[in-house]
Amino acid sequence: MNHHARLSVAPMMDWTDRHCRYFHRLISGRALLYTEMVTAPALVRGGALHLLDHAPEEQPVALQLGGSDPRELAQAARLGAAAGYREINLNCGCPSDRVQSGTFGAVLMKHPGIVIDCVKAMQDATDAEITVKCRIGVDDQDPEYVLPEFLARLGAIQCSRVIVHARKAWLQGLSPKENREIPPLEYDLVRRMTALFPNMQLSINGGIASLDAVAGFLEDGFDGVMVGRAAYHQPWDILGEADARIWGDEGARRTPEDIARAMLPYIEAHIAGGGRLHQVTRHMMGLFAGRPGARRWRQVLSERGPRDGAGPEVVEAALAELAQAQAA
Repeated sequence: MNHHARLSVAPMMDWTDRHCRYFHRLISGRALLYTEMVTAPALVRGGALHLLDHAPEEQPVALQLGGSDPRELAQAARLGAAAGYREINLNCGCPSDRVQSGTFGAVLMKHPGIVIDCVKAMQDATDAEITVKCRIGVDDQDPEYVLPEFLARLGAIQCSRVIVHARKAWLQGLSPKENREIPPLEYDLVRRMTALFPNMQLSINGGIASLDAVAGFLEDGFDGVMVGRAAYHQPWDILGEADARIWGDEGARRTPEDIARAMLPYIEAHIAGGGRLHQVTRHMMGLFAGRPGARRWRQVLSERGPRDGAGPEVVEAALAELAQAQAA
């Protein structure tokens, strides 16, 4: 998993569902993918095991859990490992009000002892790799002190892979969206952690918007780079050349059009199982971002995709409109 974690796509609520992950996997065979955050109570108390559903074709894929009760997280990690996930990630970075109210996410940066108890319980419960995604600190914490102390405590219990979002989170006064944009990025601080903790696998996250930037961070000594919204909104730009540039795997050269057509059998199977076209195609809107015809591609999918009875022919129509725009 460390090998695949050289480039990963961040867990994003309402976005990185199983349809999105299947689509991203067609673009890159190497990048590590993550589920949306799944709360341990939903699995353990709510029995919502459908939240663990994924296709074998999505692998390598990691499960992100939210929670703060060691026993619940241990049981949720067992369920995740039984479902086929080889990595279970603990969310210590999400700043949303809903997550805070459950003492999940970024608020755990204030309670490192709870984090250690949770990680140890998860490690004892399963052979899957247990990792952590965190912030550099929250509220009035001093990241220069908080982050190295947090990493040192994780390293002491052999939690050796950590993804660091290089921003503080403000738990009061900023929305989750603002917490992704307003607190300044402190890449240099996180970069110093790679020297302080040479035996840890550290990935950097936050504000990374191009494959060139990914390559630059890897050259700087990071073990991995996690990309969020850019990978969703411009998937081809981030993932299309990733296998060749990051892993040296040239493979079969494919185009975004090839990827769109490769999704058609998946779409047909999804609809045959009672699903709707838009549940899949909403994740494909950015496939041609920045290319001639991209606007028309999005229009066709967004206007026709949600209609009753819509099927693969809508994707074919969108491709035809794209080709026409490119030829003009």
